Amino acid sequence: MLSTPDLCDAHPDRVQCLLADWRHFGAVNQFAGPVSTILCWEDNSRVAEAVQEPGEGRVLLVDGGGSLQRALLGDRLAGLALDNGWAGIVVYGAVRDVEIFAQMPIGIVALRACPMKTDKQNRGERDVELTFEGVHVRPGMWLSADLNGVIVSTQQFKD
Repeated sequence: MLSTPDLCDAHPDRVQCLLADWRHFGAVNQFAGPVSTILCWEDNSRVAEAVQEPGEGRVLLVDGGGSLQRALLGDRLAGLALDNGWAGIVVYGAVRDVEIFAQMPIGIVALRACPMKTDKQNRGERDVELTFEGVHVRPGMWLSADLNGVIVSTQQFKD
């Protein structure tokens, strides 16, 4: 798999960066796949639904509005994602159980850790367009992540 810098160099007109202060928590530091999206605020009900479904190598991109008050992903949901074939999870917000993530062979990227769980109020939306600092991400776009950053494209890149 090519690194995100290599992809940016080779395809500058087809790649957009999701700019945030991303931190890697999973044991896999480089992952890619088609995007499935979730929009939620301090409620991970939609995340719980998604990770129970076959991931088929997809990446779950969760826009938690950047909230750092509640963790949208913990070890139980990450374990389900791993068991169900998700390539990785990117959370624009907080996660918890990071010491366990470090031993799980799945990509997990988020802004930071927070020990507080969410309130389950069955809120949020799935498979909607998300916007990160002017970058529009639609379900089915290709996401690549590594220690250099997170990028998206309308097309999958071949090595």
